[in-house]
This record gives sequence, structure tokens and C-alpha cells, in this order.
Amino acid sequence: MLTRTVLAASATALLASATGVSAAAASTELHPARPAAAPAALKPCAEKTLTVKAAPSGQDHVLRLSVKNHSSRACLVERVPLVTYGDLDGAAVPFPLSGSSTYKLDAGKTAHAAVRSLSASGDSDTRSVGYIEVAANPEHHGKKFTAASLSEPGGLRVWSPVTTLWQPTRALADEALAESDGAGVLKV
Repeated sequence: MLTRTVLAASATALLASATGVSAAAASTELHPARPAAAPAALKPCAEKTLTVKAAPSGQDHVLRLSVKNHSSRACLVERVPLVTYGDLDGAAVPFPLSGSSTYKLDAGKTAHAAVRSLSASGDSDTRSVGYIEVAANPEHHGKKFTAASLSEPGGLRVWSPVTTLWQPTRALADEALAESDGAGVLKV
């Protein structure tokens, strides 16, 4: 899980040295759509100050995710929620594609995301898992949600899962997921 953070930092440093710009400016070049850089005083959110939730959305194979900051200060979470399925390798792919960056989570505020676990219901490679794990930062252990707690007592079916970036509202998370096509394949 630390791999993508290390790779992004390495790419930023390489771009900075190759172009002679600061690492902060290089990071902006690597992630032009990312939010404005957070003040240097902000630190990653401590896992114990966050509440991570996952819930059914009412749509087939779509879950709603949220993370709430219970601390008295703003802090940073990874821009993309880390969603893994059972013992399967890999994690849900972000939509839109996004490198490693952060999302400022103000004190007492909640960020939202949506994840589609199944790209094509007729796909013969579909797997079924008994749980998912969701983390706001790759360094966190994350929270486990059983398939039964997500209204899927027979298991969560998964193939090519897609997740949105953290958004300030549930409606924006739903809208972002709707921008990927119905089969879960990312639009380019």
C-alpha cells in the first residue's frame, strides 16, 4: 500500500530535478487536477481520529463510502480511498485516474466516495468475497466491512472495481461514479 505513495514521491523528485523546479511545483505538474496544495502545517490524519463507513447505495454493486474527521484540526487523507476486496490482490482503480495526492479534511467534516465492485455482471471471471476493507490513508489498517453488513449475505461480487476520489458531498461522489460507463470501464 505504501508503494504508490513512494512511487509518486519519486516521480515528483525526478521531475523536480529534471526541470529545475521545486518539488511542490513538480507535484502540481504531475497532478494538475488536484486541489490546491495544503498549508505545510497540515499533517496526515491519525487513524484513530477518523470514522470510515461503507454502506449499500441502492444500486447494484455500488457502495457509498465516507470518512469523518473527529479531531479538532484539519488533516490530510489520501485523495483516493483505498478499497480492497477480501484476499484478492490489488485495489479499486480510481476514477478519474489520479496519482498520489492528498485531500484536506476539515475538523468535524466528512468526505464521500462511491465504489462500483462489478464492471460486467456476465463476466465469467467475477469473484465473490466475504468482506472489503476501506482506508483513508495507505498507512492505515483500514476498516473491514463484511458482505452481510453491506446487504450482500452471499458475498460481494467483484471484477475490475472502480472508486471515485473523496468528494465534499455524497451527490458529487455519485456523479463522479456515473461518469464512468455502465460496464465500469473508464471513459478516456
